[in-house]
Amino acid sequence: MLSGPAGRIVGLVVALALIYIVGALTAGDTFTSVSNLMVILRQASIIGVISVGMTFVIISGGIDLSVGAVMGLASVVATLDVVQNFSEQTHWVTMVLIALAVGLAAGVVNGVVIAYGNVVAFMATLAMLVAARGLAEILAERRTLTVDARDFVEFFNADFLGVDILIWMFALVSVAAWILLNRTTFGRRTVAIGGNREAARLAGINVKRHTVLLYAIAGLTAGIAAIMILGRTTAGTSTHGSLYELDAIAAVVVGGTLLVGGRGTIVGTVFGVLIFATLTNVFIQNNLSSSVQAVAKGVIIVVAVLLQQRFGRRDSRTT
Repeated sequence: MLSGPAGRIVGLVVALALIYIVGALTAGDTFTSVSNLMVILRQASIIGVISVGMTFVIISGGIDLSVGAVMGLASVVATLDVVQNFSEQTHWVTMVLIALAVGLAAGVVNGVVIAYGNVVAFMATLAMLVAARGLAEILAERRTLTVDARDFVEFFNADFLGVDILIWMFALVSVAAWILLNRTTFGRRTVAIGGNREAARLAGINVKRHTVLLYAIAGLTAGIAAIMILGRTTAGTSTHGSLYELDAIAAVVVGGTLLVGGRGTIVGTVFGVLIFATLTNVFIQNNLSSSVQAVAKGVIIVVAVLLQQRFGRRDSRTT
């Protein structure tokens, strides 16, 4: 049963419920309070947006190691003096558009290098990781740049119906991604490319162009995450997004997306993000070290991959 799509989601719900129960038993009312629930969702929102973009790339059989560095670069560019001065003369939305443009441009470069340059995705995005991080350090002169636009900060620290704006942004991105993956030909082509790239090409899908679009989506979500972290920290720095790519990949894999491509869900990714965010909160509430958290995350990732392999072999035997 667990090898089916519905069964995998049920398994994720059960896992999340068990972690929540453990947190309730060990941390008590502090953990189960509404305010702490909002903290968990807020912590999950930024990495969640990046994970949604990563889901598309991994379903297609690719990988993107640069999203964290691109996020840091976008946050730095959006907080440069020239950009903030221009936004003061126009509107703070200018900062948002520039951060999105930086993320989108980096994603397009990744896609073009991979699709038309025939460079392995791992190496191409690793090169982008190094280049984006270095460029961010150069532009920021290894300093932390502060956000001066008060309206920008107030907007991204506000709430709507008692829920933080960042959480709403994560929800909107997830819903849009679910529709794109499950209700459009773009989503079906993505799954087809991940299942068999050559067969997809023979079926008339422009695999190279589609690959560029997939990495553009990943870059765009990194730009959105940069905006979110700017609103949350009021600062742009090259260190933003450090190791976020690994957290995103982990959430996607735990959510049931195959690393080899051809299968995955946005709902599963959302649950994967929530599982890690809740687990981290449980550790914090119980004053456990970050080292223990890292070990626990590693165990969860290994178990998820082993389950994927087991159910993958079972699926192949039944087809």
